[in-house]
Amino acid sequence: MKVFQKSMFFVLGIVAFLSVCVFTFNISLDSNLVAEAALTSSQVKTVQTKLKNWGYYSGSVDGIYGPKTKAAVISFQKKNGLTADGIVGAKTAAALGMSLKSSSATSKTSNNDLYLLAKCIYAEARGEPYAGQVAIGAVILNRVASSKFPNTISGVIYQPYAFTAVNDGQINLEPNQTAYNAARDALNGWDPSYGALYYYNPKTATSSWIWSRTVVVTIGNHKFAI
Repeated sequence: MKVFQKSMFFVLGIVAFLSVCVFTFNISLDSNLVAEAALTSSQVKTVQTKLKNWGYYSGSVDGIYGPKTKAAVISFQKKNGLTADGIVGAKTAAALGMSLKSSSATSKTSNNDLYLLAKCIYAEARGEPYAGQVAIGAVILNRVASSKFPNTISGVIYQPYAFTAVNDGQINLEPNQTAYNAARDALNGWDPSYGALYYYNPKTATSSWIWSRTVVVTIGNHKFAI
């Protein structure tokens, strides 16, 4: 009987130990999933765009943190001496040149600002690739954040001679849903312009000054510059 009891205690001990191990593993796994899921769709698009431009990622810029995106992040981390866990935390985000603190920007932005940003995007870039429309919104927000420009969306957009669409009245056109989506993505931190403060269409630009700016990326018909 004593032998049986000892055997039972031994078995129960093993079961308890294995349960703790499984529980610990699940917590670790869940932590990774949470860390990945903490990125908004717009932030994932930013990660994908950057890694694609740098040759780490060959998939679609769809805002989905799938296996291809994770593998690209791991390759980037290895190349840059970071912990290769496939998680875009603070250090990896910094190396990517992006912020993880912008996901609440939309909630802090008034409906009027969202509407005005969408109007400017539609007026300036309707017909351009979606990333190019987001980039227009990002340029406006980059100007808001810069000490060289007014510190509000309306101030930037209506700064004298800043935007052709304001000068010719196209700013008064009603934006479509794509422009609204692009405005929200820009407000949520996606910046396909890579920090650009200016953009122009080389087919129509007449200012010699704008041609002197350093171009960081070309999307559709627009060159984005700093």
